[in-house]
Amino acid sequence: MGSRGRRERLRAETTAEIKNVALALMASGGPDAITLRAIAREMGMTANAIYGYFATRDDLVTALINDVYTALADAVDTAWEATPATDPAVRIEVWANAFRTWAQVNPQGFRLIYGDPVPGYQAPEKGAAPDAARRVCTGLTALAAAAWPHAQHLYQDSAFEWSDFDPGLLDKVRPAFPDLPPAAVALALRIWGHLHGLVSLEVYGHMHTQTTSPEKLFQEELAPLIKTLGVPRRR
Repeated sequence: MGSRGRRERLRAETTAEIKNVALALMASGGPDAITLRAIAREMGMTANAIYGYFATRDDLVTALINDVYTALADAVDTAWEATPATDPAVRIEVWANAFRTWAQVNPQGFRLIYGDPVPGYQAPEKGAAPDAARRVCTGLTALAAAAWPHAQHLYQDSAFEWSDFDPGLLDKVRPAFPDLPPAAVALALRIWGHLHGLVSLEVYGHMHTQTTSPEKLFQEELAPLIKTLGVPRRR
């Protein structure tokens, strides 16, 4: 039992190292730098040895994507749940800031899931998104749900229908928010566009060539967004 436990621990440690090396290679050489042979070379392993951990490059990329989405979903969900539901404006702020903070701490992970695709990568099921990615989308819809009682009059003429959205997304969103109309899901995507745009520019280094205060810019974009939604502040 002790020997098996050591083997399992060493395997877990090596698997984690493989993933870290893969992200480091991507950071220095772009998505196409992720190859099992390159990782084996960096780790001083033989190519055959690394295949014992991941049979293909796509298996490794899939594991990385799942890990990254899970870490992001955990970060924003934790921030959201720690804030009182009675203060929707603050909840939206906290979720948005948790997303930005996570992206700053994990730029390689952000680039993997939101940047250029890994060339030639095929997901296990074509068009299928990881469950944690759906969790992030559900979290975004929670932002829209918090704002909807105050903002719905702005979108009462929306032409969106349920058929305009991915079925996999709706499988998560509609049971969680059965009273929301399609326009509210569209609102979630609009909110996402506001937040993601500035964070992406910052992660890729474009913002730092324009301003020394990217955080201030983010906060000053977030405040009027919440004001536009008509969400009241409780404190």
